Parts: sequence; C-alpha cells; structure tokens
Amino acid sequence: MAQSIAIASGKGGVGKTSIAVNVALVLRQLGARVTLLDADFGTANAHILMGENLRPKIDKALLADGSVQGALTTTSHGVTLLSGGSAAIDLLDLKKNDRLQLIRNVEAISDETDYLIVDTPAGASDATLAFVAAADRVLLVVVGEPTSFMDAYTILKAAHLEHGVRSFSVVVNMARDGQEARRHFDQFLAIALRFLDVELTYTGHLPMSTSLRRSVVARRPLMANAADANGPEGQAFQSIVQKLLKAPVNQPSGIRFFLDTTEKDA
Repeated sequence: MAQSIAIASGKGGVGKTSIAVNVALVLRQLGARVTLLDADFGTANAHILMGENLRPKIDKALLADGSVQGALTTTSHGVTLLSGGSAAIDLLDLKKNDRLQLIRNVEAISDETDYLIVDTPAGASDATLAFVAAADRVLLVVVGEPTSFMDAYTILKAAHLEHGVRSFSVVVNMARDGQEARRHFDQFLAIALRFLDVELTYTGHLPMSTSLRRSVVARRPLMANAADANGPEGQAFQSIVQKLLKAPVNQPSGIRFFLDTTEKDA
C-alpha cells in the first residue's frame, strides 16, 4: 500500500526542499517507487534542485479532470516528479476545493508508487495544513533559531487543533553536531508538550555542510553523488529515513492522499 510523507517547515530557508529531494532519493535507492509532489505551487523548485528542466504540468484544468498521470515526469534519478513548476502562476490561488481535488486525484497513482513525498509550502497556510493533514507521516524541519521554533510550533498547533494530527517527526538542520541538534530538539519538544497533546519523534540532524550547499548550487542532489552519499551527510539522510519510516502513522478523520484497502472496498 502506498504511503505518504509530508515535509513541512514553519519558515522558508531551512532546507526543507533539499531534504524532501534527498529523502526521496534515499527511498528510491532502497528500491522503492517514489513520487515527489512539489506542492509549493507557483514557486516550486524541487525540479531545479534535481537538475531537471521542467515545464509546468499541473494546472487547474488537470486538477478538474483528474488526469494526474499526465502530469508525471520521471527524473534522471528515478524519482517521479509531480510539479506545477515555478511558472505555474495560476496555481498560486488554489481554493480549498482545488486542493482537496488534487489530494483525491493522487489516489490514481496508488498502484504505481510506494511512497509519495509531499514538499509543502513553508509556513502554516491553509494549503500546507491540508497537505500535512492528508499525509500518513509528517517530517517537520527546524533549525536552532527562536523564529524557527515559533513558526514550527504554529504548524504543530494548527495541524493538531484544526485537523487532529498528533504525531510529527522532527529533523534539526544546520546543526554544529549531534549534541547541539539534540539540545535544540529537546527545547522544541518542551515547548510543544507544554501546550499540546502531540507526539514528536526525533529523526536526527543534518550538519552545516559545504557538500549540501555545493549540491544545491550544482543542481545535483547530494544523494545522487556516490562519494557524498557515503559521507557523513549521506549517512545522516539514510538514518533519518530509517527513523522516519518507524515513526507513528497519523490516522486523521479527514481526506487523505491514499485510501487503505478497507476504505476502497467500503
């Protein structure tokens, strides 16, 4: 059965898309069929980080007729990309019904993918919350800054209180070392548990990395480079994915990306 993972962050500039792309590549290298949905419509850039020259393929007409397969692009890395591209301006004002229709339409590829990675827009917009609530697992990206904590907490609060999402995985990016990253996570955990009945799973950290920055500039994901994939950053991504797949699955009552077998038969 296909599983969905939403990658979210309270603010931009914390490496969310880079993490989404590399998580997708780790899963592909493990033998899974992976689809990456770049849901940051209008400013989508996952294809840029993957070195793909992508024309917009998702538009409102496509959302209406449900032809999601017609918007899929198989990248050179073996990951299937579902994206509006950075020029899909007509998607910037997607209304609630359009977002829900897209989530419903993704069901059409459930037999063709094992994992759907959803790169959500930064922040706690209605669009972000809709995609987070529709996913089986949520990976929240934070950095060790008060503003990152505050903005990430806003997502936690809104997703939990408005959509019933309780379980979140957390990755700390741009940390000096494991001890600092764990300290940042513990601080964020204390804030969250003080006010919310949520469950946070620490999936690890990524360091301040020249290799990661270089991969972004080169438009070649770090996990696509054998030397980097075997280095500290690559090992960190592999560990993050392993912990993420063991994290609790959310069972919100609203619409989800993929129906389970019992729901399909009902």
